Amino acid sequence: MKPDRARNAQDSKPETKRIKITQPRKGLGFCKAPDLFRPPLFATMSLSMFQSPTFGEVELPGVRTHIIDFLSKDPASVYQIIVGTDSQPHNGSGVDFVTAIVVHRVGNGGIYFWKRLVNKKPYVLRQRMYEEATMSLAMAEEVVELLRDDGITKYDIEIHVDIGASGPTREMISEIIGMIRGSGFPVKMKPDSYAASKVADRYT
Repeated sequence: MKPDRARNAQDSKPETKRIKITQPRKGLGFCKAPDLFRPPLFATMSLSMFQSPTFGEVELPGVRTHIIDFLSKDPASVYQIIVGTDSQPHNGSGVDFVTAIVVHRVGNGGIYFWKRLVNKKPYVLRQRMYEEATMSLAMAEEVVELLRDDGITKYDIEIHVDIGASGPTREMISEIIGMIRGSGFPVKMKPDSYAASKVADRYT
């Protein structure tokens, strides 16, 4: 994405954008997110492999290769790159967290990658929702660094959170949405946050 387009995207934050496609570069290693977005849980999660129903088990550099290949097959299409996290408690004995990266070719399918972290610590609902949001922020920063040389910026990546206006999570909307927007990312909540509530949820 060109600099002037990035500035325009910052003002309007459109829901879908045309992503600039460049040729993959060789030798891209593991990219670290800033410490602000790297709590201990995510630090452990970052070392694990991604899973994909299309490509199987994939390391982070391989995720980039598959994303760029998918985008380059139809560069005229409109794409969304989305990150979302869902969690599932296990009767006070711990919580499964699953974070997904979704690349949606609007109107024509998509691909996704996910990874799981199991934490034995008990969480109350508010803690889980904040942990999900923080993990998604950390992963979004990873994706920005991973695809920076391919013209992808924060304004091309949307975060989906598993909270909504109905139910007990409604009390957290302003805080969590504000935290994500304040970090520079567009954000959606239920019922539109399918990367969290549908994709990641499938594996918790």
